[in-house]
Amino acid sequence: MTRRELAHWARQPIQVLVGLVFPVMLLLMFGYLVGGGRGVTGDYVDYLVPGMLALTMAFGLEGTMLAVTRDLDKGVIDRFRAMPMATGAVLVGRATADMLQSALGLAALTCVGFALGWRVHGGTVAFFGAIGLLLLFRFAMLWIGIHLALVAGKPELVQAVQILVWPVGFLSNAFATPDSMPGWLGAVVQWNPMSQTATAVRDLFGGPGGESGHVWAAVAWPLALLVVFFPWAVRRFGRLNR
Repeated sequence: MTRRELAHWARQPIQVLVGLVFPVMLLLMFGYLVGGGRGVTGDYVDYLVPGMLALTMAFGLEGTMLAVTRDLDKGVIDRFRAMPMATGAVLVGRATADMLQSALGLAALTCVGFALGWRVHGGTVAFFGAIGLLLLFRFAMLWIGIHLALVAGKPELVQAVQILVWPVGFLSNAFATPDSMPGWLGAVVQWNPMSQTATAVRDLFGGPGGESGHVWAAVAWPLALLVVFFPWAVRRFGRLNR
């Protein structure tokens, strides 16, 4: 199933390219046009790049969600479900392909960050630990997206569901510190799972805005989301057309 999804890349290279370029455009826009770094001490680029890496892991789910709903709409899923395979194999194959593209996106955005002057001060082990936290967060968000795609059922409904990701992304500390926000808004931002991941990643990278102790929260939040949404998605997939 993963090979099937990767074969789609060769037939739709523009879609893959757009997925890689979009976060780079956001980074350049907030770094040079919009970003002000309210409440940030130190180099804003060192604060912004880890936040953008976390934001990228929350965005871009619509590609996988659309693919799932299109397969449902065309009846492809029904043929797969009639084959002798595990119930969740179709979904896991789709998720694996998405994780590979997410890793490529992280690599591209990291290279652009280095070109902008961002530097890692936490060492090699901490660097790869931060990448692991980012991919874990993506994996959790991905299964939320897959579950919502199965609930929506139609490609035209995915855009409406995808809008739910924007509050998660922008009600976070990706661009500014919670201390610079009104008290109630700062509290919401502080508890946002993406903010926990961004703070932990900044700490591991050794840049401004990082706080020790957030690594455990950055692990606990995605695992909690996976415990809920992974079985929900597999169960809903298994109940299709019953």
